[in-house]
Amino acid sequence: MNFTQMHERLRLELLRRVQRGTASVSLLARQTGFGQAHLSNFLHGRRQLSLEAMDRILSAQHLTVADLLPILPQARYWPEGDSSGAVPLVSHATALFEPVIRPGAVQLMLHLPAGTLEAVRARASNVRRAWQRFVAIRISAGEALPMEPLVLPEAIVLLDRHYNALAPYRPNRPNLYAVRHGSHLALRYAEFQASRLILRPHNIAFPIELIALAPEERPGEWLAGRVALILNET
Repeated sequence: MNFTQMHERLRLELLRRVQRGTASVSLLARQTGFGQAHLSNFLHGRRQLSLEAMDRILSAQHLTVADLLPILPQARYWPEGDSSGAVPLVSHATALFEPVIRPGAVQLMLHLPAGTLEAVRARASNVRRAWQRFVAIRISAGEALPMEPLVLPEAIVLLDRHYNALAPYRPNRPNLYAVRHGSHLALRYAEFQASRLILRPHNIAFPIELIALAPEERPGEWLAGRVALILNET
């Protein structure tokens, strides 16, 4: 990868972060000392940065050059239908926003018994079918409270990102989903009525939440995926 390609990959990565709300032009300006107009021109492709300026941005956003390297085909890392059951554990934001998991985003690899994933049925929107399918996330103590005792603090949850439909996976049993909550995910039972996504906790001490969808939005856009497996620490 040459300098021009690295420059463009950094620009696209920063644009993704701005679009999903984890970065902003004003934040980048404070972190790096560059003017907002200078950064805005870079993000919109109207000017280039020096190598020194790129280094400052990489450092401020906790990125490395490895994070900008071209992604090898998915099969090289975690083949679709891999019988070895190797699944990347990633941040909530990565699980929610990144179609293909970069090696630099992997916190650790979760190894499941061979064949665990082979029989899991998918039900994805057309766009979601192009995403890397299985990822795992960790649930903090505060995030687990609405789903206790089904989900306990520090549980690891396996998500099937190829199941973002609200149709039941099993008859007469509600699906548990990882639902977008800012840049994080909340685990909830979900249904859709009257243009609103209804999110129900397992713990009845917590309230039901309603999300009003815009006319052009689809419920599946709010769902990172169906919870296929919960690994509670014992």
